[in-house]
Amino acid sequence: MRLVGLFARFGVATISAATAVLLAAPPAIANVPVTPVSSDPYTDAQAQHQTQVQPDTFQFGSTIVSAFQSGRVFGGGASNIGWATSTDGGSTWTRGFLPGLTANSSPRGSYGQVSGPAVAFDARHNVWMITSIGITSSTGDILASRSTNGGLTWSNPVRVAFGEFLDKPWITCDNNAASEFYGNCYATYDIVAGNVVRMKTSTDGGLTWGPGRSPADAGVGIGGQPVVLNSGAVVVPYYDLVLDQIRSFRSVDGGASWRATVGVDTVQHDNPSGGLREFPFPSADRDGPGTIYLAWADCGFRAGCATNDIVLAKSTSETTWGPTVRVPIDPVTSGVDHFAPGIAVDQTSGGAAARIGVTYYYYANGSCTAATCQLNVGFISSTDGGSTWSAPTQIAGPMSLSWLPNTSQGRMFGDYISTSIVPGGNAFPVLPVAGAPSGGSFRLPMTVPTGGLELTGGTVAATARTSSAPATATKAAGAAPSLRFH
Repeated sequence: MRLVGLFARFGVATISAATAVLLAAPPAIANVPVTPVSSDPYTDAQAQHQTQVQPDTFQFGSTIVSAFQSGRVFGGGASNIGWATSTDGGSTWTRGFLPGLTANSSPRGSYGQVSGPAVAFDARHNVWMITSIGITSSTGDILASRSTNGGLTWSNPVRVAFGEFLDKPWITCDNNAASEFYGNCYATYDIVAGNVVRMKTSTDGGLTWGPGRSPADAGVGIGGQPVVLNSGAVVVPYYDLVLDQIRSFRSVDGGASWRATVGVDTVQHDNPSGGLREFPFPSADRDGPGTIYLAWADCGFRAGCATNDIVLAKSTSETTWGPTVRVPIDPVTSGVDHFAPGIAVDQTSGGAAARIGVTYYYYANGSCTAATCQLNVGFISSTDGGSTWSAPTQIAGPMSLSWLPNTSQGRMFGDYISTSIVPGGNAFPVLPVAGAPSGGSFRLPMTVPTGGLELTGGTVAATARTSSAPATATKAAGAAPSLRFH
């Protein structure tokens, strides 16, 4: 396909705040300056161009790698997967697009579209990985693209799982040199027919992958995000579609087997107004000692479940969870609707001093229509393990929904977003921020708050839910749906 602008040769380019204006960032009306780190260069007829959606990020040391869809297709997936890498703690960014995926890639790949990017780093093998879904007319294959030079160039993809419609991959690696399973990487995904959860393990930096395995009680769900603990145990929170719960399961033997699922909490969720595509998938991270923090959108604290808050649950062991608390962004009577959180925890902190940052999207007025809804991006932080929180910061917006690409499930900025924290430093979410379309084209690039966002913490206390989901539950026979979120 013919390319335009800065990306005409699929080159790798480095961006600083001073030169970022070349990427023509949309206006961020809020009081946080943002630096554009990528924009869609493609022109293939299947996609809605100048759109980039659904970012993930991962941080290791001073390196942050982000991956995202570029050129969103209405029926699912995108023209290619873009990436943006900072090796200096978020000061400058190098960007490009993955090879070997679609006809837009260089070299070309065989897939019609690609979706669902997620990022991880394997310290033992010094490999960065981006997993994605390669889409054909009959399959959705889980792929892993590898980088051995710090996320600055990438290989053609390795097939992780294939042969049927698969969805929502995520990946993490055991980077604790003292762990028995140091260097193991764990990929999760679901089989669309029944949304059966699967796990695979690699022990060689993502070159090869073992058999697909399910939790002992055959968990059904989507949106898993595996988290590795210091012990080498792996805990996988996910959204159970049958029970309408956030649940988790674990492995204590390096992914050789996966134990039965346990409940975190029942999801109470209000679909945002205006036909926006959004789901209550959990966002997960951990602190230094190993407490896992989960965030999702939930309306249970509000009268009539009218709009969503961002809520937080913390692990109390590998199999138990504390009460769900409401992150106090605004009063429960505010009418603000919050969703799509991306949580990060500074792994050099922990316990009562854990540093947490949560980025999220929101409507200032949740009672809106497709024509009147105004989408914004916010950020809030805690420096005491989530007990108290700062005042919220508006990063970007307002944005009209018509500024976002359309999909078969509604207007889209991403089924998930992500935030990473530089150790002891600032938070860096990589975010789709839209401007009004111009000349018949969208203006939805990937951006990062310039210099990152400070984790100030504050004095506004979180409040707990009074009851949580049971630790075990029985699934109704034959009740599993078959949902696809490419």
